[in-house]
Amino acid sequence: MTIRTRFAPSPTGHLHVGNIRTALHNWMFAKKNGGEFLLRLDDTDKERSKEEYVTAIRADLAWLGINPDSEERQSARFERYEERFEELKTAGRVYPAYETAQELDLKRKVQLGRGKPPTYDRGALDLTAAEIAAFEAEGRQAHWRFKLDHATPIEWTDLIRGDQNFDPALLSDPVIRREDGSWLYMLPSTIDDMDMGITHVVRGEDHVANTAVQIQMFQAFGASTPEFAHEALLVGTEGKLSKRLGSLGVGGFRERNIEPQSIVALLARIGTSDPVEPIADVMTLVEGFDFSRFGRAPARFDDEELAQLNQKIVHLLDYAEVSDRLPSAMSAEAWGVIRPNLHDMGEVERWWQVVTGPVAAAELAAEDSKFLGQARATLESLPWSDTIWKDWTGALKDGTGRKGKSLFMPLRQALTGLEHGPDMGALLPLIGRESALDRLTNASS
Repeated sequence: MTIRTRFAPSPTGHLHVGNIRTALHNWMFAKKNGGEFLLRLDDTDKERSKEEYVTAIRADLAWLGINPDSEERQSARFERYEERFEELKTAGRVYPAYETAQELDLKRKVQLGRGKPPTYDRGALDLTAAEIAAFEAEGRQAHWRFKLDHATPIEWTDLIRGDQNFDPALLSDPVIRREDGSWLYMLPSTIDDMDMGITHVVRGEDHVANTAVQIQMFQAFGASTPEFAHEALLVGTEGKLSKRLGSLGVGGFRERNIEPQSIVALLARIGTSDPVEPIADVMTLVEGFDFSRFGRAPARFDDEELAQLNQKIVHLLDYAEVSDRLPSAMSAEAWGVIRPNLHDMGEVERWWQVVTGPVAAAELAAEDSKFLGQARATLESLPWSDTIWKDWTGALKDGTGRKGKSLFMPLRQALTGLEHGPDMGALLPLIGRESALDRLTNASS
């Protein structure tokens, strides 16, 4: 059997971090097992679905390195849904209902007031032909519900949550089709999973009740049921669901110069027993992916943890991986010097400016300005080599008696305009002889 997973976003907006995590885990599971990963665009909502969001979803997944093996769109499958819907009608597994939203809300309030769960009372099943004719005469259109089999318990073994048991009598018969004929999520998703050979459905634990209903839909069609893995939802650092997580997407990550490898490394591991580590090679993460290591506790998404992880991953990036994002004149040697000082790739230009100049004038004490005059003369007299910093500071220490911070800090400030930064032994050869002499002249004048 070929493992087949799917990611099924609705193109009614941009992907957020929770969507990305779901897509990643479906892709990783398929990848680990030599299977296939399908992108299915659930675009049955004609008014809210936009082509711009379809394009954005594809681009976001590509940026993250999540590459689908195939793509399907629900909007191209309406005839198929109609065909299978008619099968359910023939089998007596769907029925029309005519309650308005206000009437249903009143029913729920009455049930809650009586201390009962607010499930649908199946009142539509008791309608007479005359009552149905009266509703239609006044202009009411039927919505359609799937009739759950109350005699058959719903059971499955979840790959994360373990054994699950639902009493279908405690669930509402779900609405599967609106009054205007448009489809809700449940039935088209089930039909797609059957037709597309989906073997495993990985999604958030907020879908557990949906899964219970869909299992009966699979059974109604005489189809085998996929395996399910319901993972804990993401929460913010405050320990509860955060509205911000619902809007945090790839665009925001890119604006903050977060590397895709960092997002993948974090989302692959949070909520599991495995440590979050700066692993830039996604295949290392794929090889260790295991649902048995997922916990039931909410997965905590921490912006600060992501920023720290991002910094560590930037420090692991090879020149070949980033060369197209660097200043054109920056060499592999220069990247190696600057890289350990970066928090993110957005700082590259600032550090390259330190190499190429000009640099901000440092505020120095009078004695340091005089010292820099001596330092310039000493540098000018020495042969230039890869060890020039060591040779130069050694000569200055012997000639001036300065050592430690009083020796090194004025030189760093004069040459870079900063009090910290890359190792000067590696940086000075990049700055070059003439530029270094010019900066020393400016600082000592």
